[in-house]
Amino acid sequence: MKTAIRFKDVSKIYSLKSGDVIALDHVSLSIDEGEFIAIMGPSGSGKSTLLNMMGCLDTPTDGEVFISDQNIGEMSDDQLTILRRRHLGFIFQQFNLIPLLSAIENVRLPLILNGGSDVCTDRCRNILSAVGISEERLEHKPSELSGGQQQRVAIARALINNPEILLADEPTGNLDTKTGAQIMDLLSHLRKEEGKTIIMVTHDPTLSRYADRVINIVDGRIQ
Repeated sequence: MKTAIRFKDVSKIYSLKSGDVIALDHVSLSIDEGEFIAIMGPSGSGKSTLLNMMGCLDTPTDGEVFISDQNIGEMSDDQLTILRRRHLGFIFQQFNLIPLLSAIENVRLPLILNGGSDVCTDRCRNILSAVGISEERLEHKPSELSGGQQQRVAIARALINNPEILLADEPTGNLDTKTGAQIMDLLSHLRKEEGKTIIMVTHDPTLSRYADRVINIVDGRIQ
């Protein structure tokens, strides 16, 4: 099976006035295409740094990170931007929808940023429908949607450019238990039916049952 993400002896050190902080300490791991991975660990363990590096939002101090067989440490900022737009989708705990844009406009935005048309396409409607957003809510602003509906719009936005890899940071953290379960079922469906590689950071051990594998990280090290 093809490897989607590979870390080779990766360390990340942040230099602060109070001293160096080791966020990742000689991490090596490999994630295959189509895997559903849960990353777990206590606060400050390095989960966010690990996810940011997978999302090409950060680069290692030492070691190598490969995303879709590309070494991100050897890429320019422009190349990293293109890699993010074409291969990665991001789902956040806070949804991060643009308040002044409607649901369908939020989903269309990555298409525009990726050089596509600013005209609403059938693809936008189809993806929103696939994640459970009805036609009558397409023009609703985020404030007019429930938390679960906002997260569904955020997932549709992450999917619009058809990325191979979805990175989810506490995707159910702001949702009630029932809605959270629906979002997890949706992510599981995307993995099983569309072959998406899903990496999810979570503090909730009950969500690990959705994952093929759990990566535990403590003090910047894989346990």
